Amino acid sequence: MSLDHLNVVLAHGAWADGSSWSKVIGPLRAEGAKVLAAPLPLTSLVDDVAALERTLERAEGPVVLVGHAYAGAVIAATRNERVRSLVYVAALAPDEGETVADVFYRAEPHPQAPKLAPDRHGLIWLPDHAFAAAFAQHASTDELALLAAVQRPIAAPSISVKVERPLWKDRPSWFLVAEEDRMILAETQRFMATRMKARVRSHPVDHAPMITAPGVVVDFILDAARDTASG
Repeated sequence: MSLDHLNVVLAHGAWADGSSWSKVIGPLRAEGAKVLAAPLPLTSLVDDVAALERTLERAEGPVVLVGHAYAGAVIAATRNERVRSLVYVAALAPDEGETVADVFYRAEPHPQAPKLAPDRHGLIWLPDHAFAAAFAQHASTDELALLAAVQRPIAAPSISVKVERPLWKDRPSWFLVAEEDRMILAETQRFMATRMKARVRSHPVDHAPMITAPGVVVDFILDAARDTASG
């Protein structure tokens, strides 16, 4: 089925930028989808949603909205009528009245997960060693160096604000559970996916599968996109 009338909008998570989708964009375009990566400032949830809305303004036609990690909260905050479905890639999905931090810290952290705290500017950085230990343990040395070099810190107001009614209550949702995730435990992902009534697929991938297992992510997004296009 052709996807040439469909937009796929990708939203990156904390400690990343739009380049984290670089291995996914080409294959999606090859299937006919129009692809945009939303640049989130990670300065507050309000700012990040506003940035996403500006990207959605550039997308003409129906949208499949994809969020990784923290961006799960961002994609669920839009009210754009052209968004037809939501795709979660090892993402966080707080319910109404919850914060991102509430679901992130729902379970005991993985033993190799880093301890996080804001710096004097109120920004939370991921320690360089944590990229190999927890963020993308299946990545190559070069990929890990790039991730650490381009990381974008997240500010406390992004994760401490209670969210309103999430869009996943009103749109079909898909959830890719990363079974080997050391940042957001698979147990937590399954809990969120179940209460969302999402269509779930699980794979033995780390927290950053768009980098370390891009084929899995591409196939997952395409399945959601084709289902959306046929609906």
